[in-house]
Amino acid sequence: MGGVPKVTDLLLGVIAKAVARDDTFKRELDALEEKHRKTAEVLLETGPALDSYLQVLKVDIEGLTALLKAISFAGTCTDTFSDLIVGHGELWSAQLMSRVVTQLGGKSTWMDARQVLVVEAAAEGQVEVNYPASLAKLSDWLEGHPDPGIVVMTGFIAETADGAPTTLKRNGSDYSATIIGNLLSAKTITIWTDVDGVYSADPRKVVGAVCLESLSYHEAWELSYFGASVLHPQCTLPAMKKNIPVVIRNFFCLPNPGTAITSHEEDIEYLRMRTSTENRLVKGFATIDDISLINVEGTGLAGVPGTASAVFQSVKEAKVNVVMISQASSEHSICFAVKSAQAGAAVAALEETFAREIANGQINSVRELPDQCILAAVGQGMCSTPGVSAILFSALAKANINIFAVAQGCSQYNITICISKEDSVKALRAAHSRFYLSETPIAVVLVGPGLVGKTLLAQLSDQIGILEEEFNIDLRVLGVASSGSMLLSSSGLHLDSWKTNWDNNRVHLDWNKLEENLVDSAFPNIVFIDCTASEDVAAKYLEWLHKGYHVITPNKKAGSGDLDYYREIRRLSRSTYTHFFAEASVGAGLPVLSTCALLSTTGDRILKVEGILSGTLSYIFNVYDGSVPFSEVVRQAKELGYTEPDPREDLNGNDVARKVVILARETGLNISMVDVPIESLVPPELEDCSVEEFMKRLPDYDQQMSDKFAEASLRGEVLRFVGLVDHATGKGSVELKTYSKEHSFGQLSGSDNMICFDTARYNSTPLVIRGPGAGAEVTAGGVFSDLLKLAAYLGAPS
Repeated sequence: MGGVPKVTDLLLGVIAKAVARDDTFKRELDALEEKHRKTAEVLLETGPALDSYLQVLKVDIEGLTALLKAISFAGTCTDTFSDLIVGHGELWSAQLMSRVVTQLGGKSTWMDARQVLVVEAAAEGQVEVNYPASLAKLSDWLEGHPDPGIVVMTGFIAETADGAPTTLKRNGSDYSATIIGNLLSAKTITIWTDVDGVYSADPRKVVGAVCLESLSYHEAWELSYFGASVLHPQCTLPAMKKNIPVVIRNFFCLPNPGTAITSHEEDIEYLRMRTSTENRLVKGFATIDDISLINVEGTGLAGVPGTASAVFQSVKEAKVNVVMISQASSEHSICFAVKSAQAGAAVAALEETFAREIANGQINSVRELPDQCILAAVGQGMCSTPGVSAILFSALAKANINIFAVAQGCSQYNITICISKEDSVKALRAAHSRFYLSETPIAVVLVGPGLVGKTLLAQLSDQIGILEEEFNIDLRVLGVASSGSMLLSSSGLHLDSWKTNWDNNRVHLDWNKLEENLVDSAFPNIVFIDCTASEDVAAKYLEWLHKGYHVITPNKKAGSGDLDYYREIRRLSRSTYTHFFAEASVGAGLPVLSTCALLSTTGDRILKVEGILSGTLSYIFNVYDGSVPFSEVVRQAKELGYTEPDPREDLNGNDVARKVVILARETGLNISMVDVPIESLVPPELEDCSVEEFMKRLPDYDQQMSDKFAEASLRGEVLRFVGLVDHATGKGSVELKTYSKEHSFGQLSGSDNMICFDTARYNSTPLVIRGPGAGAEVTAGGVFSDLLKLAAYLGAPS
């Protein structure tokens, strides 16, 4: 039976005040008596049980007051007196609970553990149980209480062999439970607490953390060492000696079965029940923050016996605890992790110990790497299983997390890595999601829920089940944002009803809050999909990539904008595990940029890229045959939705020029929009008027286009609006050109795009890509294709 919360700490505070001759310890003691009196009145109400308990409490408080006055007079307190005082919280709680059980109709006896548990002093201020002596005392107690009913035993306190009161130190109440379970050869030991059990990761940091059904003793030890809410390793030893399962359960959630800590053989049954092999490999993940890595490096370390011993002896004498050790087989350096607060002492001790070696250059330096964190993956399923480290390291690499040091014992129960403190939560989520969510968890933020964006969400809704079932891709849309609004979800929006949700629940756009939502999610892989044509959104790509977010977009502004900005995007995406895909920015759903990349990476040399890159202008010049005025064809195209609301945005050639710039850059030419001459089809006099006036006055210029068409027809040619990238001249251009009717461009129909690649390999006959180059369905399909490409890069099966 543990003490009323915080009573042990309160009693320690009372002792400290008494030693300091601070008379306020009396008020603290009075408050403690009042705390227990009120609790008893709530639980026992009125009657003999309450009266007898309050009398016990009064006598104990009077005794403590006298003892504390003596301590205050002496100005010191022995360990024995301290243990006697702090044990009272257990005594009061056990007696109160026993009375409550009796008042509820049960039979109960309370046990003072000091009458049973015998302990001896051990190293590092700990204690060891004398099991034979304790078993003998327990037998005596049971003989003296032949029908005790429910026994309520104090936790935390015990007695030395010579009869002096003592404690089991911190975690003592849990330790008491497993000790008495051992002495009684219990079938099960249940530890009641305020959590459901042991989690696969800290649920405050990882939304998808699950409560584990079972752990082996060794796994529990490993996780508790790294800060997980598990029993202290010392607490499981008594149970392990007799192979008694220890179950951790939540007193406030009785239906929850909790977590059973058992032998590895019994835990195997749990492992076999899991559906995924990888879920069997790692049971849990934990982190230790505020770590510094100490590195001792120098050529004089190699092959010198006793160097490692001297390093750790020096650290031990400085009273610094080593959390993790890593050494390369070259013996050129030894590094180890310590708590940040102890790093200075460790460095100072080592510099003093190796002063001579540092002076003569045998040791180059003793260096502290501050602001580190330790991540541990724990599971007996990792033993002798190839590839576990590869899975873990791959998950971290794909989350763009750098590893500073690695350690793994030959038992293989634990892989420990040292990473930057700022990556602590991100790494924990990346590792956990890889083993517990799916092979490829991806969180999506859609920016721009316009025609293309809405179509993409519809396509994702149709396929999301198939992606998870067949390819183990866990894809969720965590946010949708427009120029002024956003809709967020930490677990994923329902794509079949997102529009209704958007209409009713969207809030004002706040990029900081949007990213906070991403940080709070459990997803290590986050991709922003920009379906806008906004320069402001494109200006955020580099920031997102630096933060480890991937970017997919049909937006042409970044690819054709500032050259240095574009080159930095490409440099960053090639030097890290963050990806930038913009296939749909040139050919919608056509594989234009991927073809450029494949030609280059397979060693082909691109000589020229020429294409009809506008679906609008493709339609206009495929339909225009001279029988109908050019302005009428433009009007029909506008009515059919082929043009932008302002047709000049298509006719001025700027959109084609942006695609030319993107193609040029992707094939190795460093050019910008200013380097591309554009033949605009918008008469200069009509550039600045309203759309209505433009459409009204455009017929005045029909003759110019009619003359060009007639000249081409005389030569058996057709008019086509074409973008060109010429590697021979290193330039690009956009212009209205003529081609023979037998040319690939001359045979084009409808609104299809066509791109021709002249390369060293495709020289006599160009490589041709043809298909729809515009429209919401194909553009969204191109974006979706890039999303699947990203999933493949992140580990999804092809």
